[in-house]
Amino acid sequence: MFDSELAEELSYASLTVSIPPDASRRIGEVQWPTSLPADPRQSFVTVSADYLDKQSFDAALSSAVKQGGRGRGKVLVFVHGFNNRFDEAVYRFAQIKHDSGAPAVPILFSWPSRGRVSLNAYQDDLEGATKSRGAFEQLLDTLAVNANVREVTVVCHSMGCFLTLEALRSKAARTGRIGAKVKNVLLVAPDVDINLFRTQMREMGSARPRFALFMSHDDHALKLSKSIWGGVPRLGDVDPDQDPYKTDFQRERIMVFDLSGLRGRAHSRAFEDVTSVMAMIEQRLAQGQEMAPRSADQ
Repeated sequence: MFDSELAEELSYASLTVSIPPDASRRIGEVQWPTSLPADPRQSFVTVSADYLDKQSFDAALSSAVKQGGRGRGKVLVFVHGFNNRFDEAVYRFAQIKHDSGAPAVPILFSWPSRGRVSLNAYQDDLEGATKSRGAFEQLLDTLAVNANVREVTVVCHSMGCFLTLEALRSKAARTGRIGAKVKNVLLVAPDVDINLFRTQMREMGSARPRFALFMSHDDHALKLSKSIWGGVPRLGDVDPDQDPYKTDFQRERIMVFDLSGLRGRAHSRAFEDVTSVMAMIEQRLAQGQEMAPRSADQ
């Protein structure tokens, strides 16, 4: 539906994905079809895929959040990272939503990635992520004015965290605040300059969402990114138990989750072992560290 080229304006679509029974799959993985037509009992299958105009998207969003059950009014936005084609992002998000059981309407924000691993592709993806900031702000504005949406959680991965943080900073600068509906931002293996992150947090102001950082000490993808940037530490690769990072995270009230002991590849294990991650979050919440705004006027 969408390729790796940057579009002139934000586009919308509605997709339905069939996921095979849990007994027929390994939780945390996307089962790609080995042949066509795909067998829905064994692999992920796209049941429907339709382009929408802005008005149709708004109507579909309102209808979905009204029928959300225990997740009524809640929206979960996913921003993918480097080296993710549109189809890969769709199936990965479907897997995340299914395996986590998150009670929220899923919205994928897909930005143009080359879907390749090379230095040139990394640079192209960074440019694509940077130029997509305005489109992501537009999506956040759309969610903000929808009366049926009460709460938005953003999950971003890798380079997608750079895009997300830049959009939030820009929105705060443009409107004076990020907005009350964006409650939580989950930064998964963020490929973000740690010094830039400090600036972004400061420029967002105090009325900002609660942030949670998910990281692994053995994330070789971020170590490679660090070398590409001349040794500048990446947010997802710092030691949160050492200063100045420990003090920074405590001051900004950022919850940190170390996923190093979980199964899966370090850069994506938050999604591959999502049930364990959800259990970690629930345990932290049970200890009283609610993932919610710090004051009612946020």
